[in-house]
Amino acid sequence: MKKIKHLFMIFLIPILLITGCGKGKDKGNTEPPKSSDGNNVTYAIKDFYPFKENIKMKYKGIGNEYAGKTIFTDYIKDDRIQIRVITGGTTSAQVLEVKDGELRLITSKGEFYHRENIIAAENKDYEILLKEPLAKGTTWTLPNGSKRFISSLEKEIETPAGKFKAMEVTTENTEHTSYDYYVLNKGFVQSIYKAKDMEVITTLESIEENQPVVQTVKFYYPNYAEDKIYFVKKTLNFKTNEDIKSILEKNFKETPNENLNKLLGGNATINKVYLDSASNTVKIDFSDNFVKEMNAGSGLEMAILKCITNTLGDYFNVDKAMITIGGKPYSSGHIYMKENETVKIELGDAIEFKK
Repeated sequence: MKKIKHLFMIFLIPILLITGCGKGKDKGNTEPPKSSDGNNVTYAIKDFYPFKENIKMKYKGIGNEYAGKTIFTDYIKDDRIQIRVITGGTTSAQVLEVKDGELRLITSKGEFYHRENIIAAENKDYEILLKEPLAKGTTWTLPNGSKRFISSLEKEIETPAGKFKAMEVTTENTEHTSYDYYVLNKGFVQSIYKAKDMEVITTLESIEENQPVVQTVKFYYPNYAEDKIYFVKKTLNFKTNEDIKSILEKNFKETPNENLNKLLGGNATINKVYLDSASNTVKIDFSDNFVKEMNAGSGLEMAILKCITNTLGDYFNVDKAMITIGGKPYSSGHIYMKENETVKIELGDAIEFKK
């Protein structure tokens, strides 16, 4: 996986937003309505940045190869949303929060190709993307010293998805100026980045409902009778708030062929699975009955553990894994692991299983 070091990618992180509904071109019927007395209605942030499940928003990029992107909603909990941002160079996870009249970018992690719930991430140095009151002239300062303010509530813009009357948010510093556009009940629809001899546009192409995140995952299984390791490619659909743990558990308990051995006994479960970024290690913790439910001799037990770690290492794109049982180092009648002991991922001898 290639890492993106371009300065433009760093700038784009705060503005890769999502939400909306519908599909295709919009006819522009998004002008904020009036109240019964003819005055403007007062709106909150979630009116212009609503949290929507299973939404796919596609943006066209102009002026830079990384300006185009596709965004999905991975998780929603209370006033937080975790989105998946896919560009031509990388996939990122971002957590945003609506709190105290502010839309805050809590964290952004690049090279985030796997499925993991980080919605509870904490960061005191968050960035404010929107601030109430949603009125022209509302102004705030970013951690880097840039000035950000609401510059218009009725800016007419045109995107491939249609024409809109949008709220314009301007960000100014000594090196560049950017304009972000939000539309009532749809969310972020366009950004324009302007610097010396440079203009980059990210603009909405389409919004699709009921769209899961689609990933191809390799599951590894032993054929103990042949003393071989096979892998099977499976296409998985993840809806909003659907976690990888349940998907792994289901596939560990079944095999594509009766000659391949299961990785998880019927009553055993996965307590948790996650990527420890600090050590670049994927960690999985099983229920206390894992070994009992496995009911295997030493040779098959080692093969099962290898297939579990191969599956995890391949999916999380790391070269080591750690297995624990009930929060304690792995221990059985045949294999004993030390505290924090890891297993090296070895994929070279696996054979693709074909029906």
